Amino acid sequence: MAYKLWYWSGVQGRGEFVRLALEAGGIDYVDCAREQGDDALLADLNDRAGRTPFAPPYLEVDGLVIAQVANILQYLGERHHLAPSGMADRLWLNQLQLTIADCVAEVHNVHHPVGSGAYYDEQRPEAARAAEQFRAERLPKFLGHFEDAATANDGEWLIDHRWTYADTSLFQVVAGLRYMFPKRMATLATDYPALMRVHTMVADLAGVRGYLTSDRRIRFNQDGIFRHYPELDAA
Repeated sequence: MAYKLWYWSGVQGRGEFVRLALEAGGIDYVDCAREQGDDALLADLNDRAGRTPFAPPYLEVDGLVIAQVANILQYLGERHHLAPSGMADRLWLNQLQLTIADCVAEVHNVHHPVGSGAYYDEQRPEAARAAEQFRAERLPKFLGHFEDAATANDGEWLIDHRWTYADTSLFQVVAGLRYMFPKRMATLATDYPALMRVHTMVADLAGVRGYLTSDRRIRFNQDGIFRHYPELDAA
């Protein structure tokens, strides 16, 4: 049975971290809102009771509903060999995925530092200050941590000699940051060769390569988490 993935139809957002793992693993899934619309997503979410997701993305299979990106990926990793079998390795991958979630939250706050419910144009001065601080301090800190993770193993991948869901997630982080901050990332890229290697190798995986050139891959846009506002970028 194909998984049901519920996420907004017009943006990559947090759902893209799940999509990439599914695509790389050749795992069948239905991107429900892209087929049925966002109203169907809201109806499905609002009709649930009890142990409900707080927000999308969430994954549904055989009556089980799993929310939160790291939680979803941990589940997929254990059941589809997208993660190693050892407990220490699984915990480390989940830890890294949670750090990626922290990074993604800070990325969003760059262009919405005052409030997520207000438009970017309503907080441009504050966003400019947030972007300057993020480019100078937080971005190198996150990239440095991910570089350390990418060099912690003797092989080319994060763990062992096979990709995991954390490798596909790091690919998405690099791709998103390159879209959002092309000038800054061009300056920083050479400082993180192992991380950039992981990005290149994930892009070359058969499932990912086909996905990136298909209409299933939503393009980066100004409604997503990674947004390119030229005035927020600098080398």
